[in-house]
Amino acid sequence: MAVLREKKHHTLILTIDRPEALNALDPATSDELVKAWIEFRDDPSLWVAIITGSGEKAFCAGADLRQMAQFVKMNPIERREQREKNYGLGGITRHLDIWKPTIAAINGVAYGGGLELALACDIRVASENAKMGLLEAKWGIIPGQGGTQRLARLVPLGKALEMIFTAEPIEATEAYRIGLVNRVVSPKDLLPTAIAVAEKICDNAPLAVRAAKESVYRGLDLPLDEGMRFEQFLANLVRDSVDTQEGMKAFAEKRKPQYKGE
Repeated sequence: MAVLREKKHHTLILTIDRPEALNALDPATSDELVKAWIEFRDDPSLWVAIITGSGEKAFCAGADLRQMAQFVKMNPIERREQREKNYGLGGITRHLDIWKPTIAAINGVAYGGGLELALACDIRVASENAKMGLLEAKWGIIPGQGGTQRLARLVPLGKALEMIFTAEPIEATEAYRIGLVNRVVSPKDLLPTAIAVAEKICDNAPLAVRAAKESVYRGLDLPLDEGMRFEQFLANLVRDSVDTQEGMKAFAEKRKPQYKGE
């Protein structure tokens, strides 16, 4: 099995386990990730997911270009049908909405589809030896798993265009400077830091966190007034939850809330 699963209380840790291939995603591994993400989405006991790579050399080196060559050989209709029937590279890059928080723990190189997988996560923590880049233009293709869309929404436009046009990777410190990653830590502290962030999230009401995530992402595509109305719609739904009652009661009693996701 090329994707390892570990549960720590309400957190799921997914590890791409192909270190001999720099954790590159072949079709079998990508399909396994799709299954893992869907299981995470549908399991009410899991509130946050972390994805990382095996070893310290690579988070994910992207797609296996030999498999990409087979995709390119298809006719345009076959390629479109193939794209529309799957969830994209690594599961969460396309067609799979997950409103639970996701964290990428980038332990080494994240190139091409590997960076696109990290960009599809909500929070990114990188080790000091990490390198990130969209290298597709070197090989006559463009980032096709959300790279051109998510990177330009996350970092200054000029920097996104430079990364895409030059196909040159950047160091972790530069990624932090431009806002591509949230934190840079030593390799030994990477997973513990990601887990600590996940645990802080899990201290909060999971339904409220999910509604807040949905409000943020859907609101990005709306005019401000419509976004505000959507925010209130979700806020009203959350107010009817058992967790909201628990939160208000815990506040009044000056104790830590015990949330259940209900």
